Amino acid sequence: MKRYWLMKTEPGDYSIDDLERDQVTRWNGIRNYQARNILHDDIKVNDEVLIYHSSTRPTGVAGVARVVKVAYSDPSAWDRKSDYYDPRSTPDNPIWFAVDIAFTAKFRHFVTLDEIKSIPGLNGILVARRGVRLSVQPVGRKHFEIITRLGDQGERS
Repeated sequence: MKRYWLMKTEPGDYSIDDLERDQVTRWNGIRNYQARNILHDDIKVNDEVLIYHSSTRPTGVAGVARVVKVAYSDPSAWDRKSDYYDPRSTPDNPIWFAVDIAFTAKFRHFVTLDEIKSIPGLNGILVARRGVRLSVQPVGRKHFEIITRLGDQGERS
């Protein structure tokens, strides 16, 4: 069964435009155990992903991607030059995982967090809850559909 996710990224590091250019990317650098467990245990090929730009003004959903490769060991954890290096993680005993996602669409309309909070149909979505800072989080199908309609009037570019 297909599931839906929201993945946060700082657009100065990697944006929806970067994903559109690259077409497929490794979603790595997740260093929160709860988000890691979601990557490892729950995300499957063909799941759909809302790409959320964080640490910018305004924050919000910029587009959609699709999972094309399930969890595998995150090699950035072993790269001493990487910001995501973790000496506790080894190829024989990985701690951190990544998935690959493919570009699907960039929204014509950037769906801001303020908009998300103002729409009754999006009540309960995790990204709008105070204190929820997970970089990978589940999204209900109805929430996904509302946000994609808002972002692109139901059409994918």
